[in-house]
Amino acid sequence: MMRMCEVEAVNGTSVKLTCTFSSTQPVSLQTASVSWDFRSITANRHERILYYQEVPYPIKEGLFNGHVQWSGDIKRKDASITLNNVRPAFNGTYFCQVANPPDVHANIGETVLRVVDKVTLSEISLLGAIVGGSCVVILVFLGVFVAVRMYKKRNKEKDIEMRVEEYRNKQSTMW
Repeated sequence: MMRMCEVEAVNGTSVKLTCTFSSTQPVSLQTASVSWDFRSITANRHERILYYQEVPYPIKEGLFNGHVQWSGDIKRKDASITLNNVRPAFNGTYFCQVANPPDVHANIGETVLRVVDKVTLSEISLLGAIVGGSCVVILVFLGVFVAVRMYKKRNKEKDIEMRVEEYRNKQSTMW
């Protein structure tokens, strides 16, 4: 029994749709077969995108022509495919059906694919920029504060020196 999973891919990239299966019988390269079908989110019809029996037979026309690549290894119970240069039109549900006679029941797996546009700043990047920017602003304010205090302290020392000198001058003129 296979499970349903969800996959997200960035528009224009490649994505692997994983399909593993189990069988009570030894896997035979000659009799095992795999069918990959697609159902878009807008249409309620299935479209065959790849058939495999001994060798892969990707479709040669339509939406998926040149985009589907066999990535599996039947002997290792892997019937995965890779979709290259994914587009928003590839949004939908993909069905992987594996038959390994004499098993009576075929394994069927579902993968929901969401194709998203490339985002320039991810949430983590945005958070990092905000925290980093805040730290810079705090350091600038701290630097200004320290500089002002040092300036005042120097001026105060000079003022004290000047007053001491004035006092001495007054004292010397009095005697």
